[in-house]
Formats: sequence, structure tokens, C-alpha cells
Amino acid sequence: MTKEIDFYFDFISPYTYLAYKKIQSLPKDIKINYKPILLGGLHNLQGITAPAFIKPKLKHMISDCNLIAKKDKSNFIWNSKFPINSLNIMRGYLYINVEKKDLYLNIMFDAYWKDNLDISNEGILKTLLEICKIEVISFFNGIKDTKIKDELKSVTQRAHDKGVFGAPTFIVNDKIFWGQDRLEFVLDEYNN
Repeated sequence: MTKEIDFYFDFISPYTYLAYKKIQSLPKDIKINYKPILLGGLHNLQGITAPAFIKPKLKHMISDCNLIAKKDKSNFIWNSKFPINSLNIMRGYLYINVEKKDLYLNIMFDAYWKDNLDISNEGILKTLLEICKIEVISFFNGIKDTKIKDELKSVTQRAHDKGVFGAPTFIVNDKIFWGQDRLEFVLDEYNN
């Protein structure tokens, strides 16, 4: 059996962005399964109030993410529009063709957490889709498709059912590792 790492993500999570950047430096033979979830929906299922809505936690998150980014030498800017509604962008990941998914991940994560863009803004999103060479009208029609809507709900529900409560979360060998700072432990489990 081939070992794989499931990576549960939402573009609105700054910690997920920082983890994603670390993942990019992993050897290419490590199989990462990107699992898009709607973080707000997951929080609702778990009965959790997101840190973005608790002022002391938000203040700490901003400071913490800046410390991590500095240590990791990541290009990171706290997005001035945080938090946004990521529903369309997350549905979009499920809709687009598999050969566009890596580029889409890079473009959307960098646009939000490196370039300080509001990727929920339709005009900005259209420009980013053009950079990804994704047909804009098809994209906006596709993310409204019931199958895509249901798939995002289903992945989010399955994540909840497995015990996932935040992003980023890694699962390897049925073990859950939550947080950008857990990648080392994920790799230890993966290599066991």
C-alpha cells in the first residue's frame, strides 16, 4: 500500500498558507492529497468559534504568523481583508481540472497571503483565473453546480467525522496532526 498524507486546507487560514509553503519543499515522491474544506462550515459542525472572531486570539494569530513567516523566511503579509468568504474559491478547487490544481493552489494562496488581495472579490478572482488559464465563465457556472456544492459539503463533513477541527490538518496512517508546526511529526509518521 502506498503511503499518503491527507492535507485539509482552506485558503483563508494563514497557518495553512505557512504549512503549504513548507510542503512545497518536500521531496516530490511524498504523496500529498489536498482535501479542500470550508473552514467556517467545519467550525460550525464542531461548535467552535473561529479565532478571527475572538479579538485576543486574532491579535495573537497575527503576531504568531508573522513570527513563523520570519523564521521560515516566507513571503507573508497578513491580509487586510481577513477573514473573507472562501466558499467560491474552495468550490473552485474541486471544479477545476486536475492539471490546473497545483497552479491554482499557488496562485490563490500567494494572492491572499503574499500579495494582500481580496480573492473573494469577483474582479480579482477573474484576473487570477486568467493567470491560471481557467475559463472564467465556465468556472463561475461550475462552482454553482449541485455536484460541486455537495462535494465540498461532503469533504467537510467527512473531515468533521474523522475528528478534524481546524486547518491545516494532516492525516497519515489514520493519525491526526493539527497545525503548521506539526509537519515534522507528520513526516516521522509517514516514514515509519
